[in-house]
Amino acid sequence: MENEAQSLLSKSRANPGYISQDVLDLKSLRLCLNWVCLDQSSLWRAGLSWSIFFLLAVGVPIVSHFVLLCSNCDVKHQRPYDALVQLSLSAFAAISFIHLSYWSRKYGARRFLFLDKLADVSDKVRHGYSQELQKSMKLLCIFVLPCFAAESAYRIWWYATGAGQIPYLGNLYISYTISCTLQLCSWLYRTSIFILASLLYQLTCHLQILRLEDFAQFFQKETEVSSILAEHLKIRRTLRIISHRFRRFILLSLLLVTASQFIALLLTIRTSTTVNFYEAGELALCSISLVIGLFICLRSATKISHRAQSITSLAAKWHVCATINSFDDADGETPTAQIVPSQIIPPGVDWESDEEEDGDDLDNTKLVPIFANTISFQKRQALG
Repeated sequence: MENEAQSLLSKSRANPGYISQDVLDLKSLRLCLNWVCLDQSSLWRAGLSWSIFFLLAVGVPIVSHFVLLCSNCDVKHQRPYDALVQLSLSAFAAISFIHLSYWSRKYGARRFLFLDKLADVSDKVRHGYSQELQKSMKLLCIFVLPCFAAESAYRIWWYATGAGQIPYLGNLYISYTISCTLQLCSWLYRTSIFILASLLYQLTCHLQILRLEDFAQFFQKETEVSSILAEHLKIRRTLRIISHRFRRFILLSLLLVTASQFIALLLTIRTSTTVNFYEAGELALCSISLVIGLFICLRSATKISHRAQSITSLAAKWHVCATINSFDDADGETPTAQIVPSQIIPPGVDWESDEEEDGDDLDNTKLVPIFANTISFQKRQALG
């Protein structure tokens, strides 16, 4: 598979407009969308998608809370935080499902992930985006499966040790097996759909980060200001599209996570409340899942903002270095040869702090404009 991908990459180098379907593989993403029943390409699939959503995100949590509340059970099997857990998971599943359904119907997978715009980018960006696309589906499993394993262990223990106390219908074992399976499917569905929406936002942000890193190379070679500005306007327009597309989802996620965690804090710090693993374990798993999804969104937004600010700093530094170089050449006292970094950066000045190892990849303090005289001061100033 890797050899095939390399051959397809060589084809894309020969033809810049060629985008391989195997290199930018959407099979894993489409499989994931089908797994959470978000494929609404036809009427019956849309009906199936909404039916499963109402079953797993609305019906099962309501029945689980009111029928299996187990108020007469012992202390270990009572669920005082179940209402908050079910309401939080269902609310996040609702906002994620509604947004994903809208994006899927309006844009489609390729357009939503900007795969149709990759004909104008370099092979490095295409290859990096392909790797990030495959990595996102792995991250979904990494984030969801450990919490699901803990939830499964807790749910199986709850039914196994509470046999006879927990309400059942008909045969005890069959009733417990069906209800346990439905509860686990509901938990997995609601958590996965929220994490998936967060990872899709991270994926689109990562593409723009790759484009910004590739755009930074424009300042290291001879390029017309018009081409730099045209590429900058393309990236700026894409960033604005991403911001408008995800702003409601991120804002609602931030508000709901804050509200749910604040309510959970108020419930657990009451003087009459005894917090232990048996009662608050499910609440802890719910909080971890929600905070992970929000953390993915905020981290992606922070990274892309940081890269955009780095480009601004890089353009300003490029303009300053080129201006100094051009004035030195016009002065007559300095040689006309290309200036080395020591002439631009004063010796003995340490611009990089040893304590900050995770610096900015785009911030090159020893930047030297190789073609300082090919672009006029007015054009550089206008670009900056």
